[in-house]
Parts: sequence; C-alpha cells; structure tokens
Amino acid sequence: MKILDGKLVSEKILNDIKSEIIISGSNPKIAIIMIGESQASETYVKNKMIASKKCGIKSVLMRFKEDISEEEILSVINNINDDDSYQGMIVQMPIPNHINSQNIINAISPDKDIDGFHPYNFGKMSMGIDSFKPATPYGITKLLQHYDIETRGKHCVVIGRSNIVGKPISIMLGNDFTIGNCTVTLLHIETPRELLMKQCQMADIIVVAVGIKKFITSDMVKEGVIIIDVGINRTDDGRLVGDVDFENVKDKCSWVTPVPGGVGPMTIASLMLNTLKSYKLKHLVHI
Repeated sequence: MKILDGKLVSEKILNDIKSEIIISGSNPKIAIIMIGESQASETYVKNKMIASKKCGIKSVLMRFKEDISEEEILSVINNINDDDSYQGMIVQMPIPNHINSQNIINAISPDKDIDGFHPYNFGKMSMGIDSFKPATPYGITKLLQHYDIETRGKHCVVIGRSNIVGKPISIMLGNDFTIGNCTVTLLHIETPRELLMKQCQMADIIVVAVGIKKFITSDMVKEGVIIIDVGINRTDDGRLVGDVDFENVKDKCSWVTPVPGGVGPMTIASLMLNTLKSYKLKHLVHI
C-alpha cells in the first residue's frame, strides 16, 4: 500500500505557482465571500487564505451576516465581477437556506469562477473543452498525475453524484484528458446494494464521496485497487475520517488517499491553479 499524499503534492503545486508569479511579476487577487458563521467553513476559508498567501495570491475575505438577503449578496458578486483587480471569486458553501445557491453560482462571472461550478465552465469541461475545472475533481486528477497513475482503459467506479465531486469526476475520468480515458461507472444512493458491491469489487479505481464513515469496507474491493477518499466525517472523539474503513481496507490497496491530507489540500491547490489561469487569460501572460 502506498499513500497518495495530497499535502506533499499540493505544496509542490503552490511552490510552482509562486515561482510563476515571481517570474512574471503577476499580482493575482481573489475574493472569498463568507455568509454566516460555521466552524467548518471557518476552517476551510482559513486554509484557502493560508494557501493563497504561500503562493503569492492576494485573498480578500468578505464576511456577511447570516440574514443578508439574496439580492444584497448578488449585488456584492456583481461588483466583484466588474472589478478588474479580482481574478477569482469563491462563495464559501454551504450558505443560508433563504439564499438560492444555484442563483449565486450562476451570478459569478465564468471568467472568475475558480471553483469551476458555473454551468458555462461545467458544460465546457463536459465537452472536453479547456475551462476552469471543478476544484476537487481537478485536484484528484493532479494527484493521480503526480504519482503517474495509469487511468487509460481502467475501470473506475465513482460513488456519489454531487455536482461538486461525483458528476464532474466521472465525466473528467471518462473524457479524453491527460488523466482520463477510463471506463466509468457512476453509483449513488439509489444503486441497489448488490449492484454496488459487484461494481466495486471489479473496480481498478474507486472514487468515493458520500459522507458516510466506513462506507467502503474490505469485502467491497479487490487486491490492488486504487482508492480516492473524498469523504470528510468527524468521529465521536473529534477525529476526521473519510468514507473508507481505512485500517481494514488499506492492505488491499496499491494506492490510497489518507483523510485528512489527501484530497482536501489538492482542492485548495486547484483553486490557486484556476486563479493563475484566470490571471493569465486576462493579462495574456505566457510563461
């Protein structure tokens, strides 16, 4: 069993971005919008700001009270869209229930959509056209690329069909990208247990993002499987664990991501890659 070390790879990516920014004299800047108070969101935002500082990208945190109206937050987004000093924008999810999250995503300029959630970018990605890729799936592909994991012709099972992880990673791994050309099976909550077990047992690569502790057990996987665990769950004693029963599954794996330290840091690194891409497109910087 070998570890797909997202922390190590993300640090390399951030250092590479920093070098490019220094060489080109660029000054990328992003806005991070946070609505309400959430301990988890506070942690995610803090990590994004730390990463941006490491690689030389300026981040501006904009905090708003939980009772802000949808109209008001849309106005903030439009102002950032019109401000050429910003190359990227993140609205930290989740947001309060009285605000329609899809309206928020749709309002962000596709040119500043470093999360890769806008339908315009999602559609281009689906068609295999260069775009801002959704950050978590993009991070997964960069992690596989770093470790020279062969995906061409492999059977990949994706569990979970969210717009953030499951759907885009299934499309990206199935597309004719550098990391892609898999035969992809997408499973979800409505997949019968027997079929889910059968597909997982045949999989060369499993990407799981369901938010259920110990969802993937040893009897569900074959020897030599590669597992990408996107889950983030908290145990009763406060530890973070993924969706994989790691201790009992790891010895069957050829490669596996840890939680924490696997996909999480790669998601943040991908946000920074998308920001640099946005800056280059805006300023026609070629390095």
